[in-house]
Amino acid sequence: MSYRKLGRDSSARKALFRSALTSLFEHERIETTEAKAKELRKFADKMVTLAKRGDLSARRQVLASLMDEDVVRKLFDETAKKYADRNGGYTRILKLGPRRGDAAPMVILELV
Repeated sequence: MSYRKLGRDSSARKALFRSALTSLFEHERIETTEAKAKELRKFADKMVTLAKRGDLSARRQVLASLMDEDVVRKLFDETAKKYADRNGGYTRILKLGPRRGDAAPMVILELV
């Protein structure tokens, strides 16, 4: 399996994804680089799928991945109901253009 390392070791990458996912589910959209967004999309879809399942085991798995219990509660109570009839594809990437400092391609990652 191939994935983007994003110039970080595994623990820093895991921490980045945890905080970005927490922000995504809290605010329902975040601005980030294209590479990070494409990797985050995989994890976000898994979290929504677990939330749709809705059992205790799924809640514990999501709690292990997200940093804020209130965000997990919102994910299970509101977001899961919103996507109950949708099979995958819970996120959308909108391209913004290059970042001013280093010309990295910026995008908005949002929940559909």
